[in-house]
Amino acid sequence: MVDAGGAPDFKTLFESAPGLYLVLAPDLTIVAATHAYLEATRTESDAIVGRDLFDVFPDNPDDPDATGESNLRASLDRVIQARVPDTMAIQKYDIRKPAREGGGFEVRYWSPINSPVLDDHGQLRYIIHRVEDVTEFARLRSLEPDQAAGALGMDERVERMTMEVLERSQELKEANRWLVKLDRARSEFLSRMSHELRTPLNAVIGFAQLLQYDDNLSDAQRSSLDDILRAGRHLLDLINEVLDIAKIEAGHLALSIEAVQVREVVRSAVDFISPTAREREMEVVVDALRDDQYVRADRQRTLQVLLNLLSNAVKYNRPGGRIEVTGEDRGSHVRISVRDSGVGIAAEHLERLFVPFDRLGAEQTETEGTGVGLALSRGLCERMGGELGVSSELGSGSTFWIDLPMAEPPAEPGTSLLVDAPPVPRGGAITVLCIEDNQSNLRLVERVLEKRGGVALLAATRGRDGVAIAARRRPNLILLDVHLPDIDGKEVLEQLRADRRTATIPVAVMSADATPRQVERLREAGAQDYLTKPIQVKDLLDVVERAAAGEDGEGR
Repeated sequence: MVDAGGAPDFKTLFESAPGLYLVLAPDLTIVAATHAYLEATRTESDAIVGRDLFDVFPDNPDDPDATGESNLRASLDRVIQARVPDTMAIQKYDIRKPAREGGGFEVRYWSPINSPVLDDHGQLRYIIHRVEDVTEFARLRSLEPDQAAGALGMDERVERMTMEVLERSQELKEANRWLVKLDRARSEFLSRMSHELRTPLNAVIGFAQLLQYDDNLSDAQRSSLDDILRAGRHLLDLINEVLDIAKIEAGHLALSIEAVQVREVVRSAVDFISPTAREREMEVVVDALRDDQYVRADRQRTLQVLLNLLSNAVKYNRPGGRIEVTGEDRGSHVRISVRDSGVGIAAEHLERLFVPFDRLGAEQTETEGTGVGLALSRGLCERMGGELGVSSELGSGSTFWIDLPMAEPPAEPGTSLLVDAPPVPRGGAITVLCIEDNQSNLRLVERVLEKRGGVALLAATRGRDGVAIAARRRPNLILLDVHLPDIDGKEVLEQLRADRRTATIPVAVMSADATPRQVERLREAGAQDYLTKPIQVKDLLDVVERAAAGEDGEGR
């Protein structure tokens, strides 16, 4: 098995190995499998490679006590977190029968071991999942001792040892079943807490925002209202972060792994934090980022981590200081670094930064924080197959960095979400198109419009899709994010204004960058309104009401 150049054909060698091996990416996507594994699991390479492990091998839906999937997921999570092999007890994990045999599931027992494959920097590259089919041994447990010994031709001692191993496996299975029930109860508690706490808080914050626009408030009342809003937002941040940490620990945090462009996600984070940095006269510099630099990650979670690092860089920096963001290829990973010129941190205190609720350095700033942001950020990076670290010296600033697995640039960057609805009648009821790739912002717009009523919402996560939908549906109003995965918001505006079908539709830009130059640039391109993120409820409703009244768009 040597190719024309004389090098061994390692792919063929691996696939031909007699053992049952499966290769997984850190996000648990199947990368490769041996022929022996495919034969044992009654699958084919083309049908499983590139898919999520648990999409291919789910629990048997007809077995209410099945624990194979949860046990395997827990073992793989331990490998991802600790980067050491994890040996599992014998598992009952049924496999699908081919459709040609009538489908359904076939009872199987396995003895698995999961091992990490690390790169030169100690980062997780792959996971090797190796199993042995021990179904016949497990079957013996249902036989009388003399029958079991005779079936295998073993002497009494070997037979007894085998049975003891199977007994221990059964005990582990019972313990795992209890843990699964406990885990489900924990998940239900988290879900209920999320709803019960966030729902009233959203109302408190929402109504407090509306009260801000009451001109009859006294100075004392307005000051109290500001305190309510600040405390409400602080508590909401704390709830969200604690729930996310709990989800990570329970292995229930959902991620959408894709090829994420480093430059684009860094730019989005910097745009969001820039107004705060300017208030403190800080310079934010972005350097060494390329268009072809991509990582395998969840875009929104990566943005969340970067916002946390940048917020801390502003919060704990000196007024007038400097913040530098860089991107560097490091073998199989890309390192994104956030360097500040603050007071720095003593070496013995660095690990305290990642302990939840330990607000190291809180005395340096009057800004409120939850003390769990860095712990959450580290957990998110590790869940995406990456790492978060820090280096610092007292008096010389700090550098926080995240390493994420490198990805190939996608052939078709960006995906599109289309939330379609039929047109609604005119006369107070309108159609709004929101071109926004941030799902949280899209949900916010949706909720605000739901409260207003009489609005059909269309949505697109890519600029080109938004332009096409606008031409086809001709909405009363377009809400436009500036930074989109495919084209810039300014280019979207130019295309809308160049098409006679969309030339007069009012467009409200949504951006965290509210500098006079940026506002002027987009107004010159054709924007009627400019909403600064985080978007205020009243500002958004004012824009919608103007569109409903037919201002700047009457007659369409």
